[in-house]
Order: sequence, then C-alpha cells, then structure tokens
Amino acid sequence: MIYKQTALQEKKCLLSVNGSQTIATAKISVIIPTLNESKNLKATLVSTQTSTNVEVIVVDGGSDDNTVDIAESLGVKVISGYKNRASQMNAGAKNAKGDILLFLHADTLLPANFDGMIRTAMQQPSTVAGAFALRINAANIGLRLVEWGVKWRSRLFKMPYGDQAIFITKDKFNYIGGFPELPIMEDFELIRQLQKTGNITLIPVSVITSPRRWLKKGILQTTLINQIVIIAYFLGVSPARIRRWYRGEKLIKH
Repeated sequence: MIYKQTALQEKKCLLSVNGSQTIATAKISVIIPTLNESKNLKATLVSTQTSTNVEVIVVDGGSDDNTVDIAESLGVKVISGYKNRASQMNAGAKNAKGDILLFLHADTLLPANFDGMIRTAMQQPSTVAGAFALRINAANIGLRLVEWGVKWRSRLFKMPYGDQAIFITKDKFNYIGGFPELPIMEDFELIRQLQKTGNITLIPVSVITSPRRWLKKGILQTTLINQIVIIAYFLGVSPARIRRWYRGEKLIKH
C-alpha cells in the first residue's frame, strides 16, 4: 500500500505539459522585451545563466543603443518586434521552444534556482501560472512599504504584476490568447483572464527590480498614479488614453 501511494504521488508530481514532457523537467523560455535597456540588460541576462534547460529570448522594440549587441554577446536569441511590450512578449512566446514561459522585465534580476522553483510551483494542483515576490533595489523605507503592499496584493487577490516575473505554461498562454495587445495594463488583463482558469501561485522568493520608476516620479506619486490607472481602466477609460496619462505624468487629461 505504501508503495502504491508513493507511485501515485510521483505520478501526480510528473504532470504532463504537452504529452511528451513533464513539468518537472520542462524547458523554460525566458522572454525579455527591451527598448534601450543597455544599462540594465547584462545583469538581467547573467541572472538567467545559472539554470538548467532554459532558453532566453530578447525581443527588441527598436533600440538605438547597444541593447541588441549586449544580448548577442551573451549568446541569447534576439528577435525584433513592434514597439509595444505586449506585442513583443507575444512575439517571444511565438518563437519560444519551452513548455513554460517566463516573462521578465529587462531591469529585473532572477534569484538563483529560479528554474527549479518554477517547475516545483507549476506541479501544485490547479496551478496555471505564478510569479515571484518583489524586492526593489534601493534602501528606502517607502519602497519597503511598496513591497509590503505588493506581497499582500499578490497573496490575497492573486494579482501579481509584470515586474514580478510572471510564468505560465505555453499551452495555457495560447489557450487564453496571450497578452492582449494593449498599450498599458497588458499584465493586469492577462492575470484577470488566468484567474478564471485556475490558481495563480506566488513563490516567496524575490526577484530584484530596479527602483528607477519610483525614484523618477517619487514613491508616493508613482503609487498614486498606479492606483488611478487601475481605477480608470475599470471605469472604461481607453488604454491608449491611460498610457498618455501615465507616460506624460498627468493625472487628468481634458
């Protein structure tokens, strides 16, 4: 009886991804959309290298710095895409050979053994996707509060954002139609669709992301803008208009 139970547990652990491979050994495709990320990309790519059965795809949106040169010098696959994060990530997914897709921002570092943690997380029953905890790379009490908010948003509402390195099986990604090709909120909408199909898990180990957007606008203003963007989206304001507000640092547009 003990042997049968153990065999059953092992069978559940080695869930099939696509009929020919199991989650426990599945290939992971790390997809990184870029646009003028020469200052950040090398460190991000280096963070992917201590892994097993992982490919890295950089999808460039027309950089005019040496982003592409950096990617190519480290031996990763580079493809060109339309300058839109959602479109770039969809292009990367289309070219990916992995059974699990990991979408990574160009200014975000993965933890050691990220690949093993992802495969373990995806073996949990009913899990369709997941993400990591978030650490913002600056010593600032305000940013620690931001991290605290991210942790509880992710745990209570199962709503991680793109800077937390979202991962998903390729089959499930294709099933929901990929990222909606919106100018903003593409990660938010992807997660909303995934919530309808199963569990979204949070790995309690942090990716480390750049503080640049919080420091550029200020922590309070950035947090306020983020909340207004979400409210505006729910109220039906067009993503194109929301993006103009967000990029132009304007809260109201007449």
